[in-house]
Amino acid sequence: MPPWREARQGVVLSVRVTPRGGRDAIDGVEVMADGREVLKLRVRVAPEGGEANAAVIKLLAAALKLRRSDIDVVAGATARVKQIELRGDAQRLAGELARLLDALKEHGE
Repeated sequence: MPPWREARQGVVLSVRVTPRGGRDAIDGVEVMADGREVLKLRVRVAPEGGEANAAVIKLLAAALKLRRSDIDVVAGATARVKQIELRGDAQRLAGELARLLDALKEHGE
């Protein structure tokens, strides 16, 4: 099961964020202890004042060719595991996410 699900306005993506990760990057998919899959992200900034959330939005916007205004943290704003809403055509977004994961697998991420 992929780390996203279709939603009313697009897709909701489950992510696990590592702040102060040394670089801004998408590291692939991780299976949590409860069996849920999440997209692993790392950002350079510390989790203070919403800076890490802003970095996550910027990273996802660039990777998925979305405007930052089409991305929101809808759950887990202060937690490592977050739910991110990506607004747009759900099928297109799911396709972009699948291509992103395929590219990460090819490069051994």
